[in-house]
Order: sequence, then C-alpha cells, then structure tokens
Amino acid sequence: MTFACPAPHHEDDVVLLGHGAGGRLTAELLDALVLPALDGQHGPLEDAALLPDHPDLVISTDGFVVSPLFFPGGDIGSLSVHGTVNDLAMRGARPIALSVALVIEEGLPLEELRGVLSSMGKAARESGVPVVTGDTKVVGRGAVDKVFVTTTGIGQRHLALHPSSALARPGDAVLLSGPIGLHGTTVLSTREGLGFESDIASDSRPLHRLVDALAPLGEQVHSLRDPTRGGLAAALNEIARDSHVPVEIDESDLPVPRGVAAACDLLGLDPLVVANEGCFVAFVAASAADEALASLRSLPEGREAVHIGEVASSGSAGRVTLRTLVGARRVVEMPLGEQLPRIC
Repeated sequence: MTFACPAPHHEDDVVLLGHGAGGRLTAELLDALVLPALDGQHGPLEDAALLPDHPDLVISTDGFVVSPLFFPGGDIGSLSVHGTVNDLAMRGARPIALSVALVIEEGLPLEELRGVLSSMGKAARESGVPVVTGDTKVVGRGAVDKVFVTTTGIGQRHLALHPSSALARPGDAVLLSGPIGLHGTTVLSTREGLGFESDIASDSRPLHRLVDALAPLGEQVHSLRDPTRGGLAAALNEIARDSHVPVEIDESDLPVPRGVAAACDLLGLDPLVVANEGCFVAFVAASAADEALASLRSLPEGREAVHIGEVASSGSAGRVTLRTLVGARRVVEMPLGEQLPRIC
C-alpha cells in the first residue's frame, strides 16, 4: 500500500481567507469579480485614489478586523486611523478628514468599546486629522467578532509629490523607513499566547510626517507603498509589476528585529511577508537617495531608515530578487494567500 499527499484543491466557487490577504488571490478576486462589477479602474491599484475633477484631493477607505482588539503597541482603534492616514500619505497627501463606521457585536462590554474609541480619538488628534462623520451598527452575537471598523480618509496632495506604484525607474534607490515584521508577529503572538509580545510591539503609527519630510525632493520621489497585508514582499512585487521593472534587494540590509526573527524562525514564517503598520518603502532617484535617507532619519519614526536595494537596469521586468547573506539570489514571490489571518 502506498500513500500520497493530497493534491492542493483550489476552490473557485467560495471566498477564501486568502482572498483578503493582499497577495495573488486578492488580485484574482479584484480582477475577476470586484472591478468588473463596479466598472473599476484596470490600471495600477494604488493605496488611495485621486478624486475625479479634484486632482489635489485623495481618498482612501479601509476595513479593520484585527483579532485581538488590543495588542502591545496598539489596538483596532488607533490602527484604523493610522492605516487610513498612511494610505493617503502613500499618494503624497496630508490627511484632512476621516469618517468612521463601526459594526459592533451584541454583548461587547462597553468598557472595551470605550477603550477602542478613546484610542481612535487619541490617534486622530495626534495625527492632526478630525473624525467628521460616521455610522454605527449593532448585529447579533456571532455575526461579527466583537467590533469591525471601516475608515475613509480625505487628504490633500503635496503639490510637488506625485508618487505612484507605476513610476519606479531603472537606477532608483529602494529605501525602507523602518524595521519589518513587528506588527504581524506581535498580533499573532498575542492572539495565540506565544509569548513573543513580551519582546516586541506593533509598529502601528502615522507616516504622513515622514512623507512631508520627502516633499522637498518633489518628482525625485517616484513610488511609495506601506507594506501591510502581504508584507514587504507584496509591496515590492506590486511596484515592480506596475512599473515593469526588476527590483533587487539585499538581505544583509533588511532591518529585521531580533524578536521578529526568532518568532519567524519558530513559526516557519518569512519576515518579508509579515504585515507592517509603521513603515513604508520608497523608490527615489539615485541622486536623491542620500538626501531622502537623511530626511527620513531626521524624524523619530524614520530614525532606522535604510537603503535596501535598487531598481536594476536589466533583468526580468516585474521580478523582485533577494541577494542572500551567502551571495546567492532568490526570487521574492508575491504571496499567494493568508499566512496570518485577522492581522489588520
């Protein structure tokens, strides 16, 4: 008698957790179902969109279903503000207003809801953006997990900044504003009681002031992307794909905190695909790389900014390659689906 591993089965007729992970399954869902149904755009899918007839204004919306609600370094309330502010910033915009919608499970202790809302208000004030409208719904027990939050943000673009995932160019320097892997590993460890959260905390924070610091570089800033779902691997692959360029990064330059590395080693995770909420990747002209790094490092949230690679002048367009510690090269693939569900 012989035994064989079952072949992978791809379910085409149901929604999978991986469809919400920001990787290849998400792209398939958008291309096959969401965009055709809504007559949506078929160009690069950015973190935020320019408003028609108002190119100085940017809009972004995001849903947050993180579990647990509270974790070291943040909670669903502050995360919802930071995530939307950061999506606006990745299009070169300052946040000017937020809306918030809450879907609350019957039976949620009011003290927990008060904690979420207090944190949300504090994050909005610290980000300098008012919450101007919103909505609240309550559903039966089990219909949602405690509370889901949806935020929409409006931002005003810096006149000099026009970043897009489609504008990276050969020779660009690839910069990273801070360490990777902190948010995803912290949330997972807290949820599963793994103990790593005693050494690490989520990096959830607003990034628009770092983008403000890059504004004087103007059109030398080509692409910005915050590596949330799918991590740095997804962000780099999206820019490489949309700009039709090959990207190379150095493993030795990647800032992976010791606690994150330990958690990933134990759990079999790649830090490149773990979600982040407090850093971004920037593609800037090579001639402006040093000035851009200095600008990022001038602020507390960018003090650990590093140069991690460049856009190659030759190679397979759309491919991301990692130069490993031993001198080899490996392709960094777009993540397929969900490794860490309910992270943001």
